[in-house]
Amino acid sequence: MISKPGKPEIFEDGVLFTASSAHRRVGISFAHEGYARVYWFRQLLIPRDSSELYLNNKRIKGVEPNIDSGIMFHIETIPANLKNLDYRLIIDGLWTTDPSNPISVTGPSGIIESRVPLPEKPKPHLDAVQPGTYRFVYRSNPGESVTVGGSFNNWDPFMYELREISPGFYTLTLPLPPGNFQYLFYHNGEQITDPENPRRLYNREGRAVSEGEVARQ
Repeated sequence: MISKPGKPEIFEDGVLFTASSAHRRVGISFAHEGYARVYWFRQLLIPRDSSELYLNNKRIKGVEPNIDSGIMFHIETIPANLKNLDYRLIIDGLWTTDPSNPISVTGPSGIIESRVPLPEKPKPHLDAVQPGTYRFVYRSNPGESVTVGGSFNNWDPFMYELREISPGFYTLTLPLPPGNFQYLFYHNGEQITDPENPRRLYNREGRAVSEGEVARQ
């Protein structure tokens, strides 16, 4: 559907970046990853017409089955919890903003970055919380494992796993006794306080934990 390189385009849950294949090499790096990784563009090849490959039902030697479309591309899955996707390109060894993207901003370190504004994802429907229960909610990338542990289960990191009810949206409702309790999420081998809960305190080991509360009936 794309006939030539142009500005980034959003398709479903990804962003398509394109560049001219006249460049030797093009890469892209993202601000939310601290520009620690470079993703190299791939060349978009178009299959030749069969009439160019065969003569008298015999394959013509030396003719490549595909031709250059003039486009190189990279597709980036839209990360969770981002309003803007900020990035820079590496074109033939030089760091630069995206010449096809008119939107640019100055990053925290003073570097000019290109920006793709991301659409706001609709919030999944959640049923009302039943009395005597607490709902844990966590947002991340789709298809991952997120668990929760706390003072209610002796900080066991494996007992309770959140369920992904929509891409990147994880939740778990537990029956808990009335009163306050402390908890942490366990994700990618890390202990994480609840980003959506401002109530935090420090335990005896000096570790920050989130605090929840189950109302008395």
